Amino acid sequence: MNKYQKEYIHRINKVIDFIENNLDQELSLEKLSEVANFSPFHFHRIFSAFTHETLNGFVKRKRVEKSARLLLNNPETSVSEIAYYCGYNNVPVFCRNFKQHYNMSAQKFRDTRGGKNSKNGQSDSKISKSESSVNDYVCDVETIKNGGLTMKNNIEIKEMPEMKLVYCRHKGAFHLIGEAYEKLFKWAGPRGLLNNKNLKTATVYHDDPNVTEIENVRQSACITVDHDVKTEGEFGYMTLPGGKHAVGRFEVTPEGFEKAWNDMCVWLSGSGYQPADAYPYELYHRSPDDHPENKFELDICIPVKPM
Repeated sequence: MNKYQKEYIHRINKVIDFIENNLDQELSLEKLSEVANFSPFHFHRIFSAFTHETLNGFVKRKRVEKSARLLLNNPETSVSEIAYYCGYNNVPVFCRNFKQHYNMSAQKFRDTRGGKNSKNGQSDSKISKSESSVNDYVCDVETIKNGGLTMKNNIEIKEMPEMKLVYCRHKGAFHLIGEAYEKLFKWAGPRGLLNNKNLKTATVYHDDPNVTEIENVRQSACITVDHDVKTEGEFGYMTLPGGKHAVGRFEVTPEGFEKAWNDMCVWLSGSGYQPADAYPYELYHRSPDDHPENKFELDICIPVKPM
């Protein structure tokens, strides 16, 4: 990959980040091409070539997936209000797009998959902008209804600090993210970014596999840094906000990650808190190579707010 291709990827990542943070706004080709610093005439083709999705298709998919999360997590909020908060001014258009994506109506989706994060069947009927993209990663309704928490004392509500991160994006199956970490380490090493004595690695989750097909689920393989870093190509820089999180400490084999996340979700459902509008992440303290039982030692961190 030459420096020009890296610059293209870097600009496309900026646009994807912008789209995700502004789904309730008008996302015109002109605006998005301005973010990417490409001409509108060429940007649509560039975006499709690098992401294998059309620009309009990506925006449409992200809006529908956001609406699906809201339908599950705000059972008392009307479908039309959710459509509005997902950037739709025309409810019939929203309903048509939703049915095309999930092969069922929005109301049927809520009725058949709903139940998460309600408080005794009640939920606030209004959605503020800061609440409009609740993330419930790697959790499902049946886990919360029927699951049992086996690790009782390792989860608590904590104030987590802001983190500066350099990332390499991964799209697809969770177990393949190691490829992104390998690329990140190869890029970061010669730049001295692996010499930080407080270095940690982290995986940040951007999509909910409950509503996004696995081939489209995106994660960021990250390392922590203590200063702003100039990045390029597929390597980006982001600041993960600090704040109140549900934090669980786990020691697991690769096969144990799903259960660890499910334990977090079961615990959270009875904690008086619910997921907040920020990305959940895994913060690694020890790799299997350094562990006597070849396990990962990590914190699962889910941003939360009071119910």
